[in-house]
Amino acid sequence: MRLLTALAHSILIAAAPVVWGFSTLSISGRQNSPTTTICRLAVAVPLHEGAPFTNEESKKRHKPLLNEDLWVRTLDYEGFGREVSALGKELALQSGDDDVAHLEKIVSWRNVAAIVGIVSMGMTPNPITIIALSTWTFASWTMLAHHTCHGGYNRIDAGEFHSRGFALGSVGQRVRDWCDWMLPEAWNIEHNRLHHYRLNEKNDPDLVQRNLAFLRQAQLPMLAKYVVLAALFPVWKWYYYAPNTFKELEINRLNREGKSLPLLFEPEAAITIGSLLCPQTASEHALRDIMKPMDFFVRVLSPFLASRFIILPAPLLLIPTVGPTLYAHAIVNLILAELVTNVHSFVTIVTNHAGKDLYTFDDAVKPKTPSFYVRQVVGSANFVTGNDLNDFFHGWLNYQIEHHVWPDLSMRQYQIGAPRLKDICLKYGVPYVQETIWERLRKTTDIMVGKATMRSFPTEYEAAKDKSGKDGLTWKSSNGAIEED
Repeated sequence: MRLLTALAHSILIAAAPVVWGFSTLSISGRQNSPTTTICRLAVAVPLHEGAPFTNEESKKRHKPLLNEDLWVRTLDYEGFGREVSALGKELALQSGDDDVAHLEKIVSWRNVAAIVGIVSMGMTPNPITIIALSTWTFASWTMLAHHTCHGGYNRIDAGEFHSRGFALGSVGQRVRDWCDWMLPEAWNIEHNRLHHYRLNEKNDPDLVQRNLAFLRQAQLPMLAKYVVLAALFPVWKWYYYAPNTFKELEINRLNREGKSLPLLFEPEAAITIGSLLCPQTASEHALRDIMKPMDFFVRVLSPFLASRFIILPAPLLLIPTVGPTLYAHAIVNLILAELVTNVHSFVTIVTNHAGKDLYTFDDAVKPKTPSFYVRQVVGSANFVTGNDLNDFFHGWLNYQIEHHVWPDLSMRQYQIGAPRLKDICLKYGVPYVQETIWERLRKTTDIMVGKATMRSFPTEYEAAKDKSGKDGLTWKSSNGAIEED
């Protein structure tokens, strides 16, 4: 607590752009929910007749349901699961040349942004250059790398956009396909595996409510809490996300090698560059036995740092007389674009799975089961959807429900499937949350600062056959879609 108080004090006094004292911090990412009543009304629910429950299970089934959870009592899990699964298979089978053409269009839009930004980066810092460079980075991650790493184009001939090998294996491949602050191999583990298949559980590394517990519980003025968040927005990818994804990769490596984690290490605790360089807790000190700071900086951060901020603008120095000035302009434009793209990605990614109208879960379920499909819907939120331009600037993260239900579809298939999945949810009474990105940002920040709390899902209503056990799932590789393992 002394550390947090000192941190808030230093931010308020110096307005520092980086919050070095964070020790646990997370980011992760629909028309209004049919369940809009928020009141804490408890309703006794009778045991289903003929259910073969033990006494302990009967007690669980008798737990009162909150008013907003009553839909769970009458949900036809099997019927819902069948229809969602059938729709997913239909969308996957109809992927083809139109999806490739659509991907090529999105790639061309990304490339236009890159060309405009690179050609003009030597100019006096200006909004056009900054937005173009920011959009280049944003689109490369949220649309191209994201869906490729999930295997969204593995079923069709989309050239290099295949999960096996995309940005993997070497620095050169990473720079060519997708170079950002995160190591692609690490992101595939943290995001494709843990986040997607342990959504909003304790083992979800992007569980905002848990990872921001220090801020939620801090005895600070509300204004100070918002200052902390404002300081995080422009730097979150390299400050939080890059080290946290690398931590998950290293944990995965130790598990595969049959080695035990350090005794005092807490694997679910999110880390930051601050906790890596200046450990405060026993768990953070034990972190050094899992990942070394120098290894992290060399393998994870340095390729993007060098290629984007040193090598890319370097040719400007060869221009006689004005070269140093153009180079200085480029550095400023690149840094400002980096701050902007961090804010853009924070707003579109972190807000997908946090809010008082979304659920957390206390255990794990198997993929592609009825319970899995329900969790992905009620643990996620969509933004406004509808056309390529709108979807492009949302990073296709406005189809987050569909993406979590079927992680390995193309961008175009999410557009096609969204209204049909929404209709299925309406038919079965499953809350489907879709709101503007600004409303989701408000609800997410309410969770972060402790003004609101997410719902706790009554997991005792899920079928025992859908449960995956306390350890969840394990995988052999990090190449993308779960079917590949």
